[in-house]
Amino acid sequence: MQAQRLDKWLWCARLARTRCGAQRAIEAGKVRINGARAIKASRSVQAGDVVTATLLGKLYVVRVLASAERRGPASAASKLYDDLTPPPAPRLDPERSGPRPTKRDRRRLDELRGSDF
Repeated sequence: MQAQRLDKWLWCARLARTRCGAQRAIEAGKVRINGARAIKASRSVQAGDVVTATLLGKLYVVRVLASAERRGPASAASKLYDDLTPPPAPRLDPERSGPRPTKRDRRRLDELRGSDF
């Protein structure tokens, strides 16, 4: 694999919607390569590099496997990297346990609590 510009690789790998958006994220300091912050969009990435990015409010941790000449379908883009993103932590909401209450359940809860709503 030859080296490729970071912004172009993020766009080809479909981690960023637009190349301009990838450039903005890099300049904002939201992208790291092997733990070091990427300052310029022209920074090159090679096979084996670990890219950590926060794009569109989502954390991505990927290992670069290949580069692409052009942006292709999502099936081809997924072959450009190995996803190392940790699974999201389970949400524990102490207020809710179980499915959403029905109208009947809600009325019973209001009676127990003494609400006049």
